[in-house]
Amino acid sequence: LYVLFTSGSTGVPKGVGITHGGVIDYADAHVSLFDYNENDNIGNQAQFYFDLSVGDIYPAMKSGARLTIIPHKLFGQPVKLLEFIKEHNINTIYWVPSALMIVSRLKAFRNVDVSGILKKVLFCGEVMQSKQLNIWKKYIPDAMYCNLYGPTEATVASTYFIVNREIDDSESLPIGEAMPNSDIIILDENDKEVQVSDTEAVGELCIRGSGVTVGYYANEEKTKEALVQNPLVTAYEEKIYRTGDLVRYNARGELTYVCRKDFQVKHMGHRIELGEIETAVMALSGMKAACCLFNTKKDKIVLFYDSDTMDDEAVLENLKKRLQRYMIPNTFKKMENMPLTASGKVDRVKLKELL
Repeated sequence: LYVLFTSGSTGVPKGVGITHGGVIDYADAHVSLFDYNENDNIGNQAQFYFDLSVGDIYPAMKSGARLTIIPHKLFGQPVKLLEFIKEHNINTIYWVPSALMIVSRLKAFRNVDVSGILKKVLFCGEVMQSKQLNIWKKYIPDAMYCNLYGPTEATVASTYFIVNREIDDSESLPIGEAMPNSDIIILDENDKEVQVSDTEAVGELCIRGSGVTVGYYANEEKTKEALVQNPLVTAYEEKIYRTGDLVRYNARGELTYVCRKDFQVKHMGHRIELGEIETAVMALSGMKAACCLFNTKKDKIVLFYDSDTMDDEAVLENLKKRLQRYMIPNTFKKMENMPLTASGKVDRVKLKELL
């Protein structure tokens, strides 16, 4: 159906081939799970070269819902954005977390009340900060909130977690269970399946199902790296997609995202997931953005952060209360503006140039 190029935030962009069947199955699952119908009005945030827009366009076509394209400039003007939602009676949104968080961080809810309008708030594409989610829940308590996870290579989203309980500000938001058109397998370093009861184990999330890509356009080498034989199946051929994302089960048996496999480092004799440090940083008051990188030449953890209220010393003192000593960053770099990719994610490639 289409070839969509990734943003290249961790390297060179790759063309991901997605089939008609993958999108049709995804739309069916999405409409069924979230009860889309002709009375819904979906407010589109993602530009059409970004795969999250697939989750707007095709479920709308499947269900007969209205799709309202929100002017891109409004996502830098949160009060006007909420006014637009109210004026056009948009009751459903499926946005990247950074778009949601600019509304909560800039306190737009104090100016515009959309609590009687928004009924479904879905988000996908990056980590949603629990602290910011709780601000949304405070001002729009009756909406259904859902955290979806999935790479472009698996057709928008592969797992979902409907927020059905209180989430602490410092807690990692679960990514939930497999979508109806997908199946997920968590494999450890030895390609053994991680069990739900083993909350200490971290494994790579692998996906199978109709949404999985047919491969990378004109890139056979990368395709073979990502699409591999399921090591749990020996009787027949079954390809799975290795996402490169590390996850673990929490004490409730819920699946939680840890970080990219590339972001797991060995430092001071300890294996460290840089994503866990980022989660702790983003739970701090006044923190707008954070990114942890590892300087291999100097064997140091480097924290880039953007905050209006905190300096290096304040961040350090707060992290001492939240992290093990060996996980504390060695270097702090405060940024006035965090570099972003075209899709709104932190541009790690540009930050690496500053190491």
